[in-house]
Amino acid sequence: MKLETVDYRAEDAAQKFVKSLRETGFGVLKNHPIPKELVESIYENWYQFFMTDRKNEFTYNVETQDGYFPPSVSEVAKGHAVKDIKEYFHVYPWGQIPEELKAQILDYYQQANKFAEELLGWVEAHAPADIQDKFSVALSEMISGSEKTLLRVLHYPPMTGEEEPGAIRAAAHEDINLLTVLPASNEPGLQVLGKDGQWIDVPCDFGSLIINIGDMLQEASDGYFPSTTHRVINPTGERQESSRISLPLFLHPKPEVVLSERHTADTYLTERLKELGVL
Repeated sequence: MKLETVDYRAEDAAQKFVKSLRETGFGVLKNHPIPKELVESIYENWYQFFMTDRKNEFTYNVETQDGYFPPSVSEVAKGHAVKDIKEYFHVYPWGQIPEELKAQILDYYQQANKFAEELLGWVEAHAPADIQDKFSVALSEMISGSEKTLLRVLHYPPMTGEEEPGAIRAAAHEDINLLTVLPASNEPGLQVLGKDGQWIDVPCDFGSLIINIGDMLQEASDGYFPSTTHRVINPTGERQESSRISLPLFLHPKPEVVLSERHTADTYLTERLKELGVL
């Protein structure tokens, strides 16, 4: 199985995109409205930030989950025992952000959120009527005005050879949220688990957008849209000496949004954060 890239400007883009999501859990878009130059500049500026001790001035807040998360508190994926090899910064418009990076990163946050509402509209429009009926409100309305949507700036450092045995940049996991919107990284490594149990490389052509389904959309659609198992593998050869920057936007509904008979967005998020050991 191969992940096909969908041209956002094509007449049947929405249909092809949702078909890819349904079949693989991932959709890849080219010729979308998010400026490639903006993403490239963010990668460079945040890479420079991660290279300085200034990052330690923004140590994460346990209660609000914003700020800088050093490698020592990196996530342990559900079902795994070894921390991922990464450090990251959680960006919320209301949270702590380095002043010199604030305007640019919030510009991206706003643009990506606006585009994400369109993508959620595509998902709902191309779902069967009985699945649409399961959504307590329109999918795009779930995230409109949400203060829970998270932009994570990830830095996967170069490999040193001293990594903990079994550790990789991001162990196999599923995302918690509705959809994740991710510009193609500056380095390859992202893989998705196919229905046949084989790992598939996700296209990383710079300028593409990669979108995957999270657990909340699976919950809200009663499993029609399956949450995607994915990972970031360690580089080989000369690529071991390179950093990898990644910029996933995790679309989270407003806390009070009803996902299913079992969960609101708030109860679901709390349950999962406890499983990850961050609450």
